[in-house]
Amino acid sequence: MRQLDLVVIVVYLVAIALIGLRLAGRQKTAKDYFVGEGHMPWWTVSFSVVATETSVLTVISVPGAAYSGAGFGNVELALGYVIGRVVVATVLIPLYKRGGFVSAYQYLGSRFGLRLQGLASVTFVFTRLLAEGVRLFASAIPIKLLLDEFGVHAGYRVIIIVLTLITVVYTYLGGIKAVIWTDAIQMGLYLGGALLAIAVLLGHVGGDGLSRAVHSGHFRLFDTDFGLAHILTSPFALPTAVIGGAVFAMASHGSDQLIVQRVLATRSLRDGQKAMIASGVFVTLQFAAFSLVGALLWSYNQGKDFQQLGLASSDNLYPNFILHGLPVVVSGLLVAGILGAAMGSLSSALNSMSNSTVADIIHSFFRATPSEESLLRLARVMTLVWAALMAVFACVFSASTGNVYLTGLTIAGYTYGALLGAFLLGRLVRRANEADSVVAFLVTVGVMTYLVRGVKIDVTVAGATVPTAIAAQWLVPVGVVITLLVGGATSLFHRAPEITELPAADGERATSGSVAAAGAGQDR
Repeated sequence: MRQLDLVVIVVYLVAIALIGLRLAGRQKTAKDYFVGEGHMPWWTVSFSVVATETSVLTVISVPGAAYSGAGFGNVELALGYVIGRVVVATVLIPLYKRGGFVSAYQYLGSRFGLRLQGLASVTFVFTRLLAEGVRLFASAIPIKLLLDEFGVHAGYRVIIIVLTLITVVYTYLGGIKAVIWTDAIQMGLYLGGALLAIAVLLGHVGGDGLSRAVHSGHFRLFDTDFGLAHILTSPFALPTAVIGGAVFAMASHGSDQLIVQRVLATRSLRDGQKAMIASGVFVTLQFAAFSLVGALLWSYNQGKDFQQLGLASSDNLYPNFILHGLPVVVSGLLVAGILGAAMGSLSSALNSMSNSTVADIIHSFFRATPSEESLLRLARVMTLVWAALMAVFACVFSASTGNVYLTGLTIAGYTYGALLGAFLLGRLVRRANEADSVVAFLVTVGVMTYLVRGVKIDVTVAGATVPTAIAAQWLVPVGVVITLLVGGATSLFHRAPEITELPAADGERATSGSVAAAGAGQDR
């Protein structure tokens, strides 16, 4: 009967590529390839944002965390993320939409100059290459386990290459339109799968099982341990989740081109703001659904831990239920949903990295402005280049040792504070010029590298003292403060520069200029 599940998975992989190409249409300019000429519906963009930030690890680890005692802590995290997105929608999105930009870093170019724009973009693409390479390999781990159950024994490298090839087909030809539409479909599949799993589990455990999970603390929402060490190291501590999470979301959704590019594809400023805020609401609901799966699985398995169930870790709990607790074909659909989560984050990364390469790096370091036809060809070539590099990096990583999950989590800590800090420096410190911004950016990256790699806080766990890294949510606020302090201090040693203001917001895009025009307008 497993052959039917395999048929479902193969049909899904073929269908998602064909659907993406069909819905994308034909691109004529680089701006169309990168932001769909600003014609995408806000709700599809919102779904794409959610799918972009949702990896395979999210789909399988949130139920496992809820099962193991975290309760609904991930929903608590999402509350902070919603606050951060509201700030992004209010403060940063108007800057991007007024300027008719196709890249977030074009604002840095217009405010400070091309050197900072190029530096921010180079930082973004290499950080994204490392993060997505790790993410791609990490995605291959549960996919391999699932395929082994189906009798398909594929190595990590084979899975990585197949996922990359299928994803790059519609990303290369369809551009951002294909990425956004397929992301929306993939989100619907893995979230619908979670809702289906909830229905099946409720049928098994009934009201009594639900009550047992509630009384055992598996529905606990807020972590009210206010010990200083706990706040600084635990991502679920209430101040960390709400305050640190809000600032972290400002960086990940306001200064990371991976997310900003999707919002720039909307039809107007108001649509962009709705897409950003709605994505926070959808992420909260998504975390709630996956956490409910974990709580119900605890009742379904009668409170046994993953070792008693013969599983390697809590991350195997949800995949194990998919394979052994659901009917044939249904389990195939949910495995396809997990594949969709992997492909959604990969396609988004490839298109945004190509975007930043063409709109920021090429323009910053090469003064000649290519034609629209040349830019479109270059955009597609860079999509292939980044896909190849990402697959190579993921394959090389698969031959090494180390905790891939923790590696992926720490990468953002190096640069998010500097990126968000650069945007806020431009808005808050009127005296700051290009030299101030570049110095502040580099100093912040250096200090954050030391904090991420060298600073540990002693935390008492079960009577033992354990050196623990600072929670990722606090790294961004620290980086922002360093950037503002350094940039503000150096700005006191020179006269304030003349700043050209962007057009006043009117709720719509200022112009529909091309990639070349948007970049050329920054020359001084």
